[in-house]
Parts: sequence; structure tokens; C-alpha cells
Amino acid sequence: MKLHVKKGDTVMVIAGEDKGKTGKVLKVYPEKNRAIVEGRNLVKKHTKPNAKNTQGGIVEQEAPIHISNLMVMEGKTPTRIGRKISEKTGKLVRYSKKTGEEIK
Repeated sequence: MKLHVKKGDTVMVIAGEDKGKTGKVLKVYPEKNRAIVEGRNLVKKHTKPNAKNTQGGIVEQEAPIHISNLMVMEGKTPTRIGRKISEKTGKLVRYSKKTGEEIK
């Protein structure tokens, strides 16, 4: 199944604790319909000491957010996403339903 969110997109969180905040998509999990957004949905994780973190302790990290709670930003405005075949290349591209422009 194709998702409206891709790695590198700037998205706005439209539901939950971080509602109204924006961030960049770091990773997408298409099989779970979830994405990790930079600096959003932070959770505390208890870690044991290891080579990377010799101290151990409590670490804050991003947790996945369901993609239905994310909306792609075009410039400074959130927009819905559609798909159409590009007239130039003949390939399927994403476009903004608000402005009609292609989204890279």
C-alpha cells in the first residue's frame, strides 16, 4: 500500500499530544502504517550501560506515530496529498490537493 508520507517530508501532527507541531520524517514503517518524526512523540526509555552509552539511565527518544495523524506540509501550510501521472515524465507523482503542484 502506498503512503502519503515519505522519509524527508516535513509533516504536521494533527492529533495527539504534539498536535499542531511540525517535524521532519526520519523513518517510515509501511507495514505498520507508522512514521518517526524528528522531535515529536518523545518517550523515555530506560537503558543499561553499553559501549555507546557508558552511563546508562533514562534516554528520551522518538516513538512511531500513526500516519493518519500526520499531514504533509507544503511550504508553511498543511495539505492533503493525491497521486497522478505526470505529463512530463509519465510517472506517478504526488501532488498537493490545495495548490495542485507536484511534491518532490
